[in-house]
Amino acid sequence: MSSSIVRRLQEVNRELWLLLSLFAIAGLLNVLVELHRVVLGFYVLPTLFSAYYYGKRHATLTALASVCLVTLLAYFNPQIFGYSPVDSSASSKWFDITVWGSTLIVTGYAMGALYDRKESHVQELKQTYDGVLMILQQFIAKDKHTQNHSYRVSIYAVRIASSLGLRHEQLEDVRAAALLHDIGKIDISRELLYKAARLTKDEYEQMQTHVDKGASILEPVGGTLNRVIPIILAHHDKFNGSGYHPTRGEEIPIEARIISVADVYDALTSDRPYRKAMPPLEAREIIVKGAGTDFDPKVVAAFQRAFSGGMMEVPELVVSV
Repeated sequence: MSSSIVRRLQEVNRELWLLLSLFAIAGLLNVLVELHRVVLGFYVLPTLFSAYYYGKRHATLTALASVCLVTLLAYFNPQIFGYSPVDSSASSKWFDITVWGSTLIVTGYAMGALYDRKESHVQELKQTYDGVLMILQQFIAKDKHTQNHSYRVSIYAVRIASSLGLRHEQLEDVRAAALLHDIGKIDISRELLYKAARLTKDEYEQMQTHVDKGASILEPVGGTLNRVIPIILAHHDKFNGSGYHPTRGEEIPIEARIISVADVYDALTSDRPYRKAMPPLEAREIIVKGAGTDFDPKVVAAFQRAFSGGMMEVPELVVSV
């Protein structure tokens, strides 16, 4: 209860600072009266700050307050904006102020709407995050090995993507897609997942369905996760077109090409039912030899930079099996 009151007081204080800034600008105008109409532009600043921090409602109210204050100043001190007290064109002065005020209100409303849209996107991201947590809980309940593997792949993939210089939004897509790239395996039998012998043709085809099943699981979640579905669908596609799908080269999303390298590297350096883990240096050589066939050469180059920089080492996620 007390924390809620404190938050409200803080919000009120921030709004008061905006209003006080109007009066501060009015005082500045009295000092800088020789600038005449140029100083009218200063009244835009409180509205801009209000739109940026509080949204369209506060921005519109701040713009109205600015218009009222300017009107009062112009009424009681006709010279403040460069008009003579004996100016016969008084109507021109009020026309100018009306146009300026209308423009300010519309601008405040529009910029505040952008803020509200940004907040809406933030809420969407939070909903997506909640969906990811729900999905990861299914992971942990069904397959601890897959959850550990996905955790490591997400770390490797983000570090490779960073070495490539991808944008922040792309890094987030890589992280989310890597965490969820094998989610379709929760619909694959554990006997098949942990089979020690080589898979038969039918079993291999059944294993391949995990990418489509993963996309089907994620599709109802919506939000920004819709962006990672094409990445998950393509993470087993090979650069020369010999993967799960016939897509090749630049047709494969760059995020999927990154996850492909990270996925294989982790698979090679981790114990599997049918073989023991190999040393990282040996796994690196296999990745390098696959450049141009299995993997995108520029992604492999980024992988090598990350490897040489000691970035391809991550702490093991402790989850009991």
